[in-house]
Amino acid sequence: MSIRLFDTVTQSLRDFEPRVAGTVGIYVCGPTVQSSPHIGHLRSALAYDLWRRWFTYRGLEVTLVRNVTDIDDKILAASGAEEWWALAYRIEREFSDAATALGILPPTYEPRATGHIGDMVALIERLIERGHAYAAADGSGDVYFSVSSWSDYGQLTRQSPDAVENDDAAVDRAKKDPRDFALWKGRKADEPETASWQSPWGLGRPGWHIECSAMATRYLGSAFDIHGGGLDLRFPHHENELAQSRAAGDDFATTWLHNGLVTVSGQKMSKSIGNVLGISDLLGQTDWVTARYFLLASHYRSTMDVHDGAIDEAAAAWDRVRGFAQRTANAVTDATTVPDAFASAMDDDLAIPTALAVLHDTVRAGNTALDAGEDVTVHANAVAAMTAVLGLPTASTDSGAAHAALSVLMDRLIAERNDARANKDWATADRIRDDLDAAGITVEDGTDTTRWSING
Repeated sequence: MSIRLFDTVTQSLRDFEPRVAGTVGIYVCGPTVQSSPHIGHLRSALAYDLWRRWFTYRGLEVTLVRNVTDIDDKILAASGAEEWWALAYRIEREFSDAATALGILPPTYEPRATGHIGDMVALIERLIERGHAYAAADGSGDVYFSVSSWSDYGQLTRQSPDAVENDDAAVDRAKKDPRDFALWKGRKADEPETASWQSPWGLGRPGWHIECSAMATRYLGSAFDIHGGGLDLRFPHHENELAQSRAAGDDFATTWLHNGLVTVSGQKMSKSIGNVLGISDLLGQTDWVTARYFLLASHYRSTMDVHDGAIDEAAAAWDRVRGFAQRTANAVTDATTVPDAFASAMDDDLAIPTALAVLHDTVRAGNTALDAGEDVTVHANAVAAMTAVLGLPTASTDSGAAHAALSVLMDRLIAERNDARANKDWATADRIRDDLDAAGITVEDGTDTTRWSING
């Protein structure tokens, strides 16, 4: 066995060598919970779910940490009249429900940033002691990482320190260098008191980047195997994580993995364009197993484009696999070993498209043997093993599971809409109803209850 991964730092494929034999520690940047998750967020979570499943198949004990950023500038800005912590918890639950709906295994640990403020303060103090951070001289309570103090800054994205973009978000708050980034943010007068914590520099809250460095090392130690996340996080988030962690004396991650993004008909998903696709949009069109197949079918590092007919194409492909599996369910005697060609593809930086080609070739060969009245045990076993590794159940009860998963999401959206109506927030109530209507879901308000159904 030799699993190869594409390391962002070296920009090359290399053999995976665990730091501790028989184990793998993975840290993945999870959601910043300021708004409902879209399919790009879930595609990222699914990519590392697949890595976890494959490492497990190869006999490694996996520890997967996926954080929740529940305090951040964006959360405070998005909260409006709602308490920021209430918004964060509500969106966190939406993300968890959506991940469950797609069969994504829960992480080993799922730490919240607000639960690890002490770890962050301790890490910042280490950086100050080592000469890589400083408290602002203006009494604001801000603390910054000094980019010029760390000669390796820029190694993740292959930038020289002199070419790095400025952190414009804090340009007016007494930084020594425009490139420096915030480790701690002193409390501003217009921010809620609940969004600040005591520190040696006064009341404030952590910067985004320090959160992940502190949580990763809390659960995986000062050195671990893999750090993952979306391609859009490479700079500045992951670049800053790497710099501050190494500057503090931690080896941090050996390998950095980044999954590709999702576009819609060639365009980046954007609220301003109005093309953001939520998980309810996807589950409103198909069952959860087909939705999972659709999201995993592209190579995890590639851009996945959602265009007219894309979901139908995925559904047709998956139905061929599911149909064969259901026809041959009684022939399965051992679903624990995948074909060598499938394993080779998965070992090669999780080459899912190649692995799926093996799956479909096996289905075609199996159907030919089945129609000829030949023994299909080998084909049935292989298909069962491959779909199990991919987390794609083929049982005929899938439609019931899909409805149950969708019901979890719908219950939450209906409750949110009912609260908005009770508070006479008609704009929010109408928006939720319009979103559901666009996803093909009809909502009917009764005297005491609200019912929903999928159109067609």
